[in-house]
Amino acid sequence: MKITYQDINIVYEDNHVLVVVKPQNVPTQEDKTGDPDMLTLLKQYLKEKYNKEGNVYLGLVHRLDRPTGGVMVFAKTSKAAERLSESLRNGEMEKRYLAVACGKMEKDSEILENYLYKYESLNIVKVVPEATKNAKKATLKYWTFDRKEFGEEAFSLLWIKLHTGRSHQIRVQLQNIGHPIAGDVKYGENKSKANFPLALWACELRFPHPVTKSTMVFRVYPDVEQFPYKLFDIDTYLRLTVRN
Repeated sequence: MKITYQDINIVYEDNHVLVVVKPQNVPTQEDKTGDPDMLTLLKQYLKEKYNKEGNVYLGLVHRLDRPTGGVMVFAKTSKAAERLSESLRNGEMEKRYLAVACGKMEKDSEILENYLYKYESLNIVKVVPEATKNAKKATLKYWTFDRKEFGEEAFSLLWIKLHTGRSHQIRVQLQNIGHPIAGDVKYGENKSKANFPLALWACELRFPHPVTKSTMVFRVYPDVEQFPYKLFDIDTYLRLTVRN
């Protein structure tokens, strides 16, 4: 059954911004699959809600990979889009992710810095030497909340802050240190065995409102009953999380 805009959780809306929860496996914008995408679905939502005729404006400010779910902000006016994009470029828009990595992380926290290159025809990103032509610098910091064993496997619950927003960045950088994200059929070690969704969730978004300039903070949990999130007491960790 195909998703419709009624299936999308609208977290916040005013005259300038629209904050929503992107379901997993829904494209951010139209792609070659032709599957329903967030931008098109939300334009339909606005068109019907406000009885608008013709084209509806909705600005795409940032993206999430198709298998990644979580909180996103869209701009309802071109001016809001311009200001939110500026906030993103200036580092004023802060994104935090919750992830479950395979294996037990050796460190409680670490900054990962790599150069990434995207092979467009394959839609694959790889870590490459710094001098590689068109390679882009990628930086993130992770904190290890907890480590759990499950049968013969082990998993680590991570809180991640992005310093850059490269395509597939978190997935590739964690895979590069030997801890791919659980359920990752593209970059994981046991690609054929992954029988649950990618355990990567855009959990928190902070940004200055494009008009009022007040700090907007939105936090959305993943499905804590879903494996492998259910191995951890996520609510306790997120309630205790201070701004990092």
